[in-house]
Amino acid sequence: MPATNRDELLAVTEKEYGKLMKTLEDIDAGVASAPGPEDGISIKDTLAHRAHWIDLFLGWHKDGKAGKTVQTPAPGYKWNQLKDYNEKVRQACRAETWPDILERFQGRHAELLALLRRLDETELYEPGRHSWTNNWTLGRWAEASGASHYRSANKFIRKTLRDL
Repeated sequence: MPATNRDELLAVTEKEYGKLMKTLEDIDAGVASAPGPEDGISIKDTLAHRAHWIDLFLGWHKDGKAGKTVQTPAPGYKWNQLKDYNEKVRQACRAETWPDILERFQGRHAELLALLRRLDETELYEPGRHSWTNNWTLGRWAEASGASHYRSANKFIRKTLRDL
């Protein structure tokens, strides 16, 4: 069930991040870079993807606050093209090292938390406050880009570790 207020959002974001970081704590670069058994997607790919989507959310928020047109999910892409977009993101990150991706993910998480702590309840959960969020509140978008993505990444990574 999605968070319905700022305190719940902060709590679930920190909780899911903590679980994910616990799973990642003993993973070395070799394991992180190994192609996943089912689809070839590595743990490194997965974490780079999650960092990228936090970047997207932060960019959407920044553009919206500046009165710019917010292009979701990304310029030139529609929601029904996510498979292609996500593959493009994975390819762009392939040359990066595991420590660099892990550091970037941790940094983006810190930026997300800092933003959530700065925003008040109205900014996060008043329906219709942000034109680009459509039927969702900003808080729901933040949860989808943060806690929900952390949860799914953790599930995927744990399965990948078992399968490897």
